[in-house]
Amino acid sequence: MLSDELKKQIQLAYRASLEAKSHKPRAGQREMIGAIARTLGNIKQGSEGERLDEKHVAVIEAGTGTGKTLSYCLAAIPIAKARGLKLIISTATVALQEQILHKELPDLLEHTELSFKYTLAKGRGRYLCLNNLEGFLSSEEQAMEDMFAGLFEQHLNSDDVNTALYQEMDTALGKGEWDGDKDNWAGIIRDQDWRRLTTDHQQCTNRNCANYSACPFFKARAEIEVADVIVANHDLVLADLSLGGGAILTPPKETIYVFDEGHHLPDKAIGHFRHEVRLQQSIAWLRQLEKNLVNLKQELTDDVSLTGQLLLKVPQQIQSIVNFIQYAQQGLAPYIQGLGLDQENNQHRFEFGLVPDELRQLAYSLQTSYQKLFKNIESIQDECKKTKQNEGMGVTSETAETWQPILGVILGRLEQSVGLWRLYSTVDDQNYPPNARWLILSGQGMEQDIELGGSPILAANTLRQQLWDKCFGAVVTSATLTALNQFHRFNMRSGVPQESEYLRVISPFDFQTNGLLVVPDMEHEPNRVEQHTAEIIAYLDEHVNIAKGSLVLFSSRRQMEEVAKSLSAGLQEILLMQGEQSKRVILDSHRASIDSGKGSLLLGLASFAEGVDLPGDYLTCVYIAKIPFSVPDDPVEATLAEWIQKRGGNPFMEITIPDASLRLVQATGRLLRSETDSGEIHILDKRLRTKRYGKQLINSLPPYRYQ
Repeated sequence: MLSDELKKQIQLAYRASLEAKSHKPRAGQREMIGAIARTLGNIKQGSEGERLDEKHVAVIEAGTGTGKTLSYCLAAIPIAKARGLKLIISTATVALQEQILHKELPDLLEHTELSFKYTLAKGRGRYLCLNNLEGFLSSEEQAMEDMFAGLFEQHLNSDDVNTALYQEMDTALGKGEWDGDKDNWAGIIRDQDWRRLTTDHQQCTNRNCANYSACPFFKARAEIEVADVIVANHDLVLADLSLGGGAILTPPKETIYVFDEGHHLPDKAIGHFRHEVRLQQSIAWLRQLEKNLVNLKQELTDDVSLTGQLLLKVPQQIQSIVNFIQYAQQGLAPYIQGLGLDQENNQHRFEFGLVPDELRQLAYSLQTSYQKLFKNIESIQDECKKTKQNEGMGVTSETAETWQPILGVILGRLEQSVGLWRLYSTVDDQNYPPNARWLILSGQGMEQDIELGGSPILAANTLRQQLWDKCFGAVVTSATLTALNQFHRFNMRSGVPQESEYLRVISPFDFQTNGLLVVPDMEHEPNRVEQHTAEIIAYLDEHVNIAKGSLVLFSSRRQMEEVAKSLSAGLQEILLMQGEQSKRVILDSHRASIDSGKGSLLLGLASFAEGVDLPGDYLTCVYIAKIPFSVPDDPVEATLAEWIQKRGGNPFMEITIPDASLRLVQATGRLLRSETDSGEIHILDKRLRTKRYGKQLINSLPPYRYQ
């Protein structure tokens, strides 16, 4: 039970926080704090501290302006500390991470009596690998490039190596002016320059590395051990869970999770288990791998060593895989007949995710063959590790030092292939949703290739097994967790326990007074693309105020570009379109234009419909080109629709409309970002007036004044 002492601690902290900022208590905020405190504080524990029931998850939709970050911090931090647990706050965006790290948590420490330590957790990819830096600054780098040319997807020519930048980084590290964290580097780092300096769990040699004690990543990891609150992102949490939990972050059973922007979690989880492999490209890579491993064999000091014996197996193992891939190419030939290279006709999806028995059997052979090669390479890598510990034979310590991270890269690539072929060889359990499986034709002539893809259609079962069943407690919150005013969509996709506590906290904004929703009487439906596009152009020319900040959201890049080039000269002068520059630069240009007393017209796609914060005069009118329905040719969504229909459901009403409702709420949510904001939303889609589902979509929006 939540003790009186903890209740008092939370209440006092809340009061102190409000007084420090001269804020008045918000009913929604108190409601949210209470729900989280009840859920986390009343979790029953066994004699060894283990969780005993399934009432450990709170799912809370908190409207914009609720102050949800402060709410979950105030409730969760004292309870986690009292129970001797870690609190992991996970977000989907860097912006929210920075807000929590640099504002919310420091404010709590400053203005309340709460005492806690916090840190930021990132994956290896955000940190410099000292071994790689040293390698690129050594005279041996050119030889290394020649030796491993073609083995890596992102291979760069030696004259592309930014030696000046690497020397600058080395100097900054030596003077203690930089900690090896990419986000803390003062200058701009090109992706290709940074990619060469990072490592992953396959390449990293951990404690066997000569630079282990100075490693930026492991220094950061050490902070996690002493922190009470760890700020992370969904990708890192999911990566840790996929490794069993506790590999990067703290073990789930010792952790309370808060997933802010939690509506992203199911899709992020699906992405972690999605696999795509190009067949001809795989053959070319395997041939290159064989050539590269010949170089290692030539460096052996003892051909009869274990390393030598393992290398002898490689050519045969690779040839076996190549043969099976070629058989698969032949078997897939009927499925690519009639496919084109345009995006609308380059894909074949296997209905219900079912592949022919012949392909499934070939996939099993490929899975086992890849696994054999993987284990073989892994054993060679282990021998390199032993050599560095003076226990291995067959290679010198210098050779082992060079090859160990290279073998890690190879293992990472092989791991992806094993995942794809395992997914294709597995017969889906009829008690659960199937996996989606598809192929895409790419390239022309000699460059033509078949890309096989596979993915779960729902993450519910995976999240249930790896997260909800294992964690001590969790809070999932977002401004958009419901669709059509229900949690059903999120429940289906996330697999949260049925016993979870659910709460909707209404935004304190006065939508009726401050927001006007306009659905004009358009002549054409969006499926008549040319006519509808022409209507949008005419409508924007007539209604956009060139002295104000406006945003137009599209579902189609083609339509956005057509509108952009056809607008009047006056609008062209203030036009900023997504894709012309980075998102950050475009938004900065927009703000600068408004600050200078001019107008600005933003044109954007889905990424501008979420996470864009333009309060006050920066945005006074939002135009939405059409209802944001899902792309119909997405193989994952199409397979999900099939599965629902097979079970007697209606995919359009169970998936398409709820998904559109969620996106529409997010898109309209760009307008009012504070209690003093005001403006208009125009949705240029007559189906909101004419279709039965239109009223449902309108009713799922905040209570704007409707016209």
